Amino acid sequence: QVQLVESGGGLMHTGGSLRLSCAASGRTFAGYNMAWLRQAPGKERERVAIINGSGGTTSYVDSVKGRFTISRDNPKNTVYLQMNSLKPEDTAVYYCAAGRGWSLDVTDYDYWGQGTQVTVSS
Repeated sequence: QVQLVESGGGLMHTGGSLRLSCAASGRTFAGYNMAWLRQAPGKERERVAIINGSGGTTSYVDSVKGRFTISRDNPKNTVYLQMNSLKPEDTAVYYCAAGRGWSLDVTDYDYWGQGTQVTVSS
């Protein structure tokens, strides 16, 4: 069993930066690929970034490449999402999720956090 708790969301102006954190419980954290997903009002949930268990492989959706960086600290059971050059279209509820697969459908992750709101004003 893995429990995930996100933090770090908030209100930011366009061009600003935020860092989201996701703290995981459980001793098997390093065995999971970790993803950050987001859902904006009226839109489908999308995966924005994913990192493998060792932290050596990452992947991003095109819309955040070069602006967002996912990382993890396995001894601290924490995954991060550094978000720079924020845009109004980044406004969404951001979730972290844990899963065994790499190219999972957004509904197929094993564990989810409760979500944290990120709002970017123009």
